[in-house]
Amino acid sequence: MPSPIASLGVRVLEALGIRDRYVKGPHGFDVDKGLQVDVAVYFSDVPEKLYQLTQWLPVFENHPQDLKFGLVIRRYQAFLVLKELTDLPMAHVPGFANLMSLFRVSSFKSVVYVNNGAGNFQALTVPELAHIHVNHGESDKLCMVSNQAKSYDRVFVAGEAAVQRHRAALSEFNENLLVRIGRPQLDEHPEPSIPESQLRTILYAPTWEGEDEANNYTSMEKLGSKIIEAALSVPNTRVIYKPHPRILDSVNQSIKSTHSAILKLMKAANSANRSAGHSVQLNGDILALFPRVDLLITDVSSVGLDFLYLRPEKPMILTDRRNNIDKLRVDSPISVATPILTKKNIGDAADMISRELELDENEEIRIKLREFYFDNVQTGESTERFFNALRDAISTHSADMERARALAAAGTGPHLANRNTGD
Repeated sequence: MPSPIASLGVRVLEALGIRDRYVKGPHGFDVDKGLQVDVAVYFSDVPEKLYQLTQWLPVFENHPQDLKFGLVIRRYQAFLVLKELTDLPMAHVPGFANLMSLFRVSSFKSVVYVNNGAGNFQALTVPELAHIHVNHGESDKLCMVSNQAKSYDRVFVAGEAAVQRHRAALSEFNENLLVRIGRPQLDEHPEPSIPESQLRTILYAPTWEGEDEANNYTSMEKLGSKIIEAALSVPNTRVIYKPHPRILDSVNQSIKSTHSAILKLMKAANSANRSAGHSVQLNGDILALFPRVDLLITDVSSVGLDFLYLRPEKPMILTDRRNNIDKLRVDSPISVATPILTKKNIGDAADMISRELELDENEEIRIKLREFYFDNVQTGESTERFFNALRDAISTHSADMERARALAAAGTGPHLANRNTGD
């Protein structure tokens, strides 16, 4: 048992958020038994990226009896956060040796990955398990396709759009690894988190700035406050501001300033008209807002496509920070069914919003695009597709591993006759 002084030291390191740097060893499970589950959900990243995993938790928690899920977490702070969010079995394994030991003693049949973190490649070293990439959303962002897709035994995608995206981005890629499952996370139905309103509800939900400019789709610096100003100026509307979680900890000064400006605009609007119910939603599930939304304004991200999946009857407006609508039409098919806000036309935003709320001329094409992105999978059907695809991947992988083991047992050499008789 650790001494009181040692325990105090650990608690201090935890409070400072640097425990991982100094305290080694696995936590949260019996190191001799591991996790006795069928599927290991692997996450090697920092707490700031936990949104990539948490959206899957309801799906994993509502598993069938033959597919039990457990979480394999590499960073202690992420482990601590997840302990408060789910009752799924969980293991914190900071070191590679800890990870390999966990895999040896556990009953895993498969490993599921919700992102392309560099730490995934440590888990991918274990050939006995079926390695399945499920990602954390469906969007037209550049980062949705990576050459890393070639590393997994299966890549679960939403539908035809994702297949085309991989085909256009990768060379020498086996498309048979792509399995269409729809969007299981959207089968969950959270209770609406905002009240009904007689006013028309406009949701502005910008994405974050990405890891680099190529993956930067946010409208925040260039358009954010002007979008809110325009939305608030439209009569008979309620405005909701729901930024991506990573906007809140952005180090981009322009984004921080815009976020602060939006908060002031929203506060002033509520002070001027308390009955409107304008709302800032910094936490909570964005899906719980959708049932009360009449118009979505968002960037190229999974938010727009989630809205398309759940509310194809409602209009949306997309933004384009690059002021290149022709390129956007190519890169993001949903954009053909939406008006586009840019720096050039942001002065017309209020008129654009009013027109979409009153006319909405794009519903028919949105319904066609929903089929393109999600293969016309209806809400409630994706989860069963996911579980069936997982069963199939495990079964196929297990059978082929038997072949591999038989080959290994026989030896992989040329099997030449041994002429050494020892005489």
